[in-house]
Amino acid sequence: MTQKKPAIAVLSSHTPSLFWFRLDMMREFLRCGYAVYALSNEPEEKWTARFAESGIVYRQIPVVRNGMNPLKDRKTLQAIEAKLRGIMPEKLFVYQAKTVIYGAMAANRLGITEVYPLIAGMGSVFVSDSLKARVVRPVLVRMYRNALKRCPAVFFQNRDDEQVFRDHGILKDQKVVLLHGSGVNTEKFAFLPQPEKPAFLCVSRLIRDKGVYEYLCASRKLRQAHPEVECLLVGPYDSNLSTLRPEELQPFLDDGSVIYVGEQEDVRPYLARCSVFVLPSYREGTPKANLEAMACGRAVITTDAPGCRETVRDGENGFLVPVRSVDAICEKMEWFLAHPRESAAMGRKGRELAEQIFDVRKVNAAICQTMGLR
Repeated sequence: MTQKKPAIAVLSSHTPSLFWFRLDMMREFLRCGYAVYALSNEPEEKWTARFAESGIVYRQIPVVRNGMNPLKDRKTLQAIEAKLRGIMPEKLFVYQAKTVIYGAMAANRLGITEVYPLIAGMGSVFVSDSLKARVVRPVLVRMYRNALKRCPAVFFQNRDDEQVFRDHGILKDQKVVLLHGSGVNTEKFAFLPQPEKPAFLCVSRLIRDKGVYEYLCASRKLRQAHPEVECLLVGPYDSNLSTLRPEELQPFLDDGSVIYVGEQEDVRPYLARCSVFVLPSYREGTPKANLEAMACGRAVITTDAPGCRETVRDGENGFLVPVRSVDAICEKMEWFLAHPRESAAMGRKGRELAEQIFDVRKVNAAICQTMGLR
């Protein structure tokens, strides 16, 4: 009789993120001899077959990423608990606020003690100073504190986020492990030759906290002086507190400031089309978009902000600019237009850093070691 494999469940509040950002990690769990279950918000008929191609079982849970509707959140907690009861995994890997909190709470109820949360960025509630954020923040802090208190280890992607959790008293005796982001598959995101013409690219959900509006304004300013230069924008609209509305984007499309191509499953054709990548985010865990651009040999303009500054050595593989500074972004874009050789050299340095520090195999090895899989 075949012995049943031990199970690991991976919880996320956003299925595309689970598939695109965590697939390499889940494949590594499989190689370690575990059955792997992926739980997230989108329909099973859309995703089951795609996960099954890698040997992963997908299950849908009702979770709304943003907002705090008590009735909906109670339904989320109950659904997670029911799914976990059916699986009874030995270990649970959770990320994104709702699934970290309710996944840990459900596990506590079921006696599942090995819960490993990843704090991959603070989110708009911690970044924003809006009235809604100020009201929600203390509630979220209490929920995090309660959910994480029994976790043997917590993963972070930068020390700034860890410090925020310590300042709010969320962390007590848990072991803290710092990861170099989610890692990047340096085989999938292979080095790309520079395009014939210089061009810029931003890949991001269309929310203000990602610095998308600053990128739009900088692109407009740049193209007034260099109308021949393409400025590309890739990414979906979002339900986040700081979402950019279509009517806010439209003027930049009307005057040709940017070329917007919407959400794309594969961003590599657009990385091939650009010479420099731009992500002026206000705060990140460690931005995977930067890592993918670096792996493809693209210089990066990003902000001197938590998470972002971990990816760029200023003047070596790109530039760090102040948060919310349209002028600084535009100035560095102009610099790259005037220095194409240096742009290519910075791209090569970015590829080197991606291989040495951010390779997904190294990140996954640290996760597996912490979770006791090896």
